[in-house]
Amino acid sequence: MNKKDIKILLVDDEPDILEIVGYNLSNEGYQVITAENGAEAVKKANKELPQLIILDVMMPEMDGIEACELIRKNQDLKDVVITFLTARGEDYSQVAGFDAGADDYITKPIKPKVLVSKVKALLRRFKEEEKDTVKIGNLVINRDEYKIVLKGIEIILPRKEFELLSLLASKPGKVFKRDEILDKVWGNEVVVGGRTIDVHIRKLREKIGDKSFKTVKGVGYKFVD
Repeated sequence: MNKKDIKILLVDDEPDILEIVGYNLSNEGYQVITAENGAEAVKKANKELPQLIILDVMMPEMDGIEACELIRKNQDLKDVVITFLTARGEDYSQVAGFDAGADDYITKPIKPKVLVSKVKALLRRFKEEEKDTVKIGNLVINRDEYKIVLKGIEIILPRKEFELLSLLASKPGKVFKRDEILDKVWGNEVVVGGRTIDVHIRKLREKIGDKSFKTVKGVGYKFVD
């Protein structure tokens, strides 16, 4: 999907944010749609079907949490990436946001260029998740159903093992750095150490096959086709 085909819904009750952030995103080539409150955001999301929604939490008429919950009820928007804008220190808002169905959060204040970089990262994640099924040799990964089939036999994996395998297998041969793995698999959920990755890789080797995973010392891991 080209940038010009990507719709971003930017929702905030502060005109300055809509203007400045909207300008920077438009400058990058994205289609930017704006809304000033949660109720307007729900209407525009249902009409425009954006790929990404940047949603402020504290807004009049309807806050971002309620808007997110309503947006997630629309099956046509089940794959939209939603990230919240939260004021620094609003831990409750961040937790409530994830519970409502958000994929990520961005802490305000944030420089426009930094936000644009964050948006690019979120859209890369969306692009990687567009394909629900990945087939590599005798291995089939169904991301939509969280199901693995190896040589015709279904294997049940815990969620984090599944997400780690899905990430590595999304680009066979690519070396995923440890920081990138932590960010994409564990994200903002918990603080984990590098050893956590090693343990999950060891378990995957036992279940999928030792030769499918290669350690690149001091860098990370890659999936070998």
